[in-house]
Amino acid sequence: MVDPLAEVVTLLQPAARFSKAVVGAGSWHVRRSDAGQPFYCVVLEGACRLVLDGREPIELRSGDFVLIPAAYGVGMSSLAPFAEDTPETLPVALATGEFRIGDQEGPADLRMLAGHCSFGSPDAGLLVSLLPQLVHVRGEPRLTTLVQLVRDEFREWRPAREIILARLIEVLLIEALRSTAGTEVSPGLVRGLADERLAVAIRRMHESPTRAWTVAQLAKEAALSRSAFFERFNRAVGVAPMEYLLAWRMALAKNMLRQNEGSVAEIAERVGYGSASAFSVAFTRHVGLPPVRYAREQTELVTLTDSTFRGNHAGRLEQ
Repeated sequence: MVDPLAEVVTLLQPAARFSKAVVGAGSWHVRRSDAGQPFYCVVLEGACRLVLDGREPIELRSGDFVLIPAAYGVGMSSLAPFAEDTPETLPVALATGEFRIGDQEGPADLRMLAGHCSFGSPDAGLLVSLLPQLVHVRGEPRLTTLVQLVRDEFREWRPAREIILARLIEVLLIEALRSTAGTEVSPGLVRGLADERLAVAIRRMHESPTRAWTVAQLAKEAALSRSAFFERFNRAVGVAPMEYLLAWRMALAKNMLRQNEGSVAEIAERVGYGSASAFSVAFTRHVGLPPVRYAREQTELVTLTDSTFRGNHAGRLEQ
């Protein structure tokens, strides 16, 4: 059976950027702007407050895990009150490899792991839009263990480190997203898959993207009336059924073009278009570039990246 969530995470090409342990004490607050980068953290001991732009503050306590697939304005603070004009706290690196925020003396009242990952897919914006804006999971020890494994691997330069980190981050993302089943999450793929009726239709779209689906056919798969299905899908996933199907087809097409997996006509057929011209029109409207030009630019980008990597690697060997 096709797993839509696993397919989306795999296409995202997640990789670890950094991971660190943080201890806190007393009154403190920090704020950062992450320009849409994925952020995650797990509270091991104590409690703190998380504030995202446009959302009510969330109190995090021991065992809580948070994932923000596209973080922008993120603030964290102690539960202890502080004046609005209090300067932002600067973390201090400790000899243990941890970072300390707040009071630098005395016992810590907070311990957490935090990190950022990156999405290698040029189509990350589209794929992230299918995920919840915020994932908050309480009391899931598997997530804590995964974050600890990411941090341990990140600190050590062992053989196959990058491969291990990439796989751990993939597992962490999937585990975090599927742990939201039964909880209130923002509209997106995870919320749609949590609805048994909608999940059937979503899986059908992923299993057979070449089929000429209509809303009526998808509603029949979900055992719902056309109007009930359309309204329920829109509310849960955040987009209309045909808009979701188009987004998924374009994500598949872009990946095939990047991987040079066939001619435009062959790729058009594999993503549900009857002709190369119809596919080219849809692709250009959606992506802003014709398929051939998109593929050429992606090939040039990969060649440039490989050349830069080889040059840097050769320079390190000469040192």
